[in-house]
Amino acid sequence: MRKKFKWLTSALLASALVLGLMGSAAAEDVTEQTGKHITLLHTNDMHARAVEATSGEMGFAKVAGIIDYYKSKNPNTLAIDAGDAIHGTTFATLVNGESVVAAMNKMGYDAMVPGNHEFNYGSARLIELAGKLKFPMLSANIKGLGAKRVFEPYIIKEMDGVKIGIFGLSTSETVYKTHPKNVAGLHFTDSASEAQAIVDELKDKTDVIIAVGHLGQDKSSYDTSLRVIKAVAGIDIFVDGHSHTVLEDGLVGDNGTLVVSAGEYTKYVGVVDFWVEDGAVVKKQATLINQAEAADIAPNAEVAELVAATLKSQETILAEQVGETAVALEGAREKVRAGETNLGNLVADALADISGADVALTNGGGIRASIDAGSITKGEVITVLPFGNQIVTLKVTGADIKAALENGVSDYPNPKGAFPQVSGVTFKIDKEAVKGERVHSVTIGGKPLAEAAIYTLATNDFIAAGGDEYTMFGKYPQAGMYGALDEALIAYIQKLGKANPTIEGRITEGVKPATPSPEPEPNPEPKPDPEPKPEPKPEPKPESAVASYIVLKGDTLWEIARKYGTTWQVLRDLNKLTNADLIFPGQNIILPS
Repeated sequence: MRKKFKWLTSALLASALVLGLMGSAAAEDVTEQTGKHITLLHTNDMHARAVEATSGEMGFAKVAGIIDYYKSKNPNTLAIDAGDAIHGTTFATLVNGESVVAAMNKMGYDAMVPGNHEFNYGSARLIELAGKLKFPMLSANIKGLGAKRVFEPYIIKEMDGVKIGIFGLSTSETVYKTHPKNVAGLHFTDSASEAQAIVDELKDKTDVIIAVGHLGQDKSSYDTSLRVIKAVAGIDIFVDGHSHTVLEDGLVGDNGTLVVSAGEYTKYVGVVDFWVEDGAVVKKQATLINQAEAADIAPNAEVAELVAATLKSQETILAEQVGETAVALEGAREKVRAGETNLGNLVADALADISGADVALTNGGGIRASIDAGSITKGEVITVLPFGNQIVTLKVTGADIKAALENGVSDYPNPKGAFPQVSGVTFKIDKEAVKGERVHSVTIGGKPLAEAAIYTLATNDFIAAGGDEYTMFGKYPQAGMYGALDEALIAYIQKLGKANPTIEGRITEGVKPATPSPEPEPNPEPKPDPEPKPEPKPEPKPESAVASYIVLKGDTLWEIARKYGTTWQVLRDLNKLTNADLIFPGQNIILPS
């Protein structure tokens, strides 16, 4: 059995033993520990999973009950959320997030950080919702006009005489992981630089420093929690979100920082116990509580009542049956972000059907749930496609379609939100090839792709605006608009009578074929050499200049990439950098032509 509830005091130990939740080794560990004991509870990437479910989701009432339980045993208990809470299911989207704000106000949270999906209703709506919270929304690196911070950067809470500084960081990926119009006028500054400034400010004011960051640990990301803790000393605990990472016992990273993350969808509540003595943390340990281990903890009745009332008010709309499917439709995060799925095909086919486009492409990260075989309700469709995206068409070159597919599979076989679910196009991926040269054998309408040809592409307005790093599409004007994506999917399912999509081999693995060598030309008959004539030597041509940038003090690769309209991954690969964090003043960075 995993070690759980290790933090419990001797008073709680007796009841824990009755429940069978604690062994004698854990009890001995607690009784020997000196210092003031503080408990930190944390969640992340809840995505409005308000209701308990059989796949591990505990729901808001149970999470609130866990918070109540810990606070009743140790009054020195904090609760923090690391973002992506107020969007993701119809519970939230039908009221633009207000239902989640109301629930979190009753759940006992002390602070949260805005994740990228917090912006899905637009920045103005997010600021309005933040004003309705009974606890602060923190972020040090989101700035608006005049470089003014949009949210409070940090708070200081005092517990049992211990001063705890809590500051927030939001992912810079928000600029392309929500619709660009949702963050218009906002600037996401470098998280490590902002963290350093905050730590410098807090270190003389506090005994403990906690970062709550919606940064994550994805290999495809530059702006990660691991990068921050490597660059910045003095952070005791980093509560992380964004990558949906499950850290069973946390991890101790650079500079001794304990990094914790509680997965996704309320499947876990994270617990960190730490002890403070003489103004410093002397011990810290982490664990996770899941649905089975919280079985004997009562849900919070007030939160349960609020959730039930909200769902009741939405029943009529969501229960409407809109179609049927003969098979289960696969929309699991790890599947739609890493390969072709039958639901991905169905959604892409719906785009192609309504628009008549040559090619349809939607991002796997925009598909948020699966649907069981049988009847399909409107609520299920909205849960699968919760972002309210609109369908648009663009007239694009074959070369840009190829570039788009390369972007989508750049981290294959690792999951990536940009992974393309497609219709009208087939292609192969050579996963051993270098990024940007993995896609081959592309066909459109059964014919080989012609890079100079113009094709009609149907996609969602998020991708059309350059979201998920599909920057090659941002230069094209819209050729047509075809309404909401969820409504198009419903219409297409109804047109089919009963959906029965399959995996067709639209996207497959395969080694890129070698370029054939040209046939050698036959040797000509030898001819006598003509008398050589002196020829004037041409003037040497100056070598074409290569665009480059000289690194200045304080620069990061991410900032340089943003300045020149590219990505840090492109600069890393172009300059053959083994560590993107290590650039130095005076270094010459080659830029894409």
